[in-house]
Amino acid sequence: MLGYLSQTRVLRLAGLFTWVMVGLPVVYTQYESLLRRGGDGVDRWALWLFAAYLAFGGCYFWLTRGLRDGGHSAWYDRAILLLLTVCALAVSFLSGSGLGSILMMVAAGVIPWLLQVRSGVIWLLLSQLAVLPVYYLILNMPLFEAAMQSLLYGGFSMFIFVTSLVARQQTDAREEQRRLNTELRATRVLLAESARVNERTRISRELHDLLGHHLTALSLNLEVASHLTDGQAQEHVHQAHTLAKLLLTDVREAVSQLRDSGAIDLAAALRPLTEQVPSLDIHLDIEEPLSVEDPERAHVLLRCTQEIITNAVRHARARNLWIQVRRDSEGQVVIQAHDDGVGAEGIVVGNGLRGMRERLTQCGGELQIETRRGQGFRLRASVPGAPVLLLATVP
Repeated sequence: MLGYLSQTRVLRLAGLFTWVMVGLPVVYTQYESLLRRGGDGVDRWALWLFAAYLAFGGCYFWLTRGLRDGGHSAWYDRAILLLLTVCALAVSFLSGSGLGSILMMVAAGVIPWLLQVRSGVIWLLLSQLAVLPVYYLILNMPLFEAAMQSLLYGGFSMFIFVTSLVARQQTDAREEQRRLNTELRATRVLLAESARVNERTRISRELHDLLGHHLTALSLNLEVASHLTDGQAQEHVHQAHTLAKLLLTDVREAVSQLRDSGAIDLAAALRPLTEQVPSLDIHLDIEEPLSVEDPERAHVLLRCTQEIITNAVRHARARNLWIQVRRDSEGQVVIQAHDDGVGAEGIVVGNGLRGMRERLTQCGGELQIETRRGQGFRLRASVPGAPVLLLATVP
């Protein structure tokens, strides 16, 4: 069965299993204590012990809910990590045992997903040393033995920490590989469309410049020949002149069709970006047919869509993303996107949004962003449908 589970899910289930196993001695010792007291009610400290134990399980279950998504970065997740650590310490102090050190080992599997490596190692060591008074004061171990006991559990916790850190790095690497593969597929489609457009343009130009020129010259010469001949020869010249004009008309129609169909299919280029994105459901609504004549503008729209998806996954922590691509009444190609993420009080322009705005500005487009706490992000990017001539003045 484990072969069908991701490594992050296996880590989560292993931690929950260990938490359940720790609960067995907790229940057993309190049951023995109750029997020794002759069944005279449940001790108040036992209630606190069970509350700390259950709170630890609840915190662990919450923190591990989205390990496959690449971890958490919200402040409240770190606050829950602190509560998780306090609950593990409380289990040790209230039970007078080293069970809290075992729970610290369980918590060690979560720390790499919430903290940087250096901060995580410090957190791990300090939390294990915090159990030292239990061994020294409650279990009456010599100070050296108590310290060795804490460090022993710290070594086990460090092993689990490194294992979880490797799991996170592999998860990040897979996500980066997926993103690069998606970008490669979309770029390949765009390059194929661009090559098709360029080839059609080249063929139409050759037909117009070569055949069109020669057919025009032939038609003029046949027009002159029709005035210089008479009889049956003139009839054949007229027929040849008519055929030459029909052929010239056919060539012009073929050139026009090649140029009209020489546009990039934007839908075919954008769809690969929205496929198989983990932890995000992308609802793509794109007008069909939607074509862009300029390959550079199609590339800008492709990069903008990619950045929208990346921001929704990494920063917005959204579950759904809606993307609509349309051509408006003014001929502009417009991308409108919104998600159900956490949003923000203000817009922090990072490298991604700055690069998006620069790309759009270079081709005469614009970018609009709206966000509010708890209402996700809304974005509108637009580019002109046809190339715009930019005039620059030299000071």
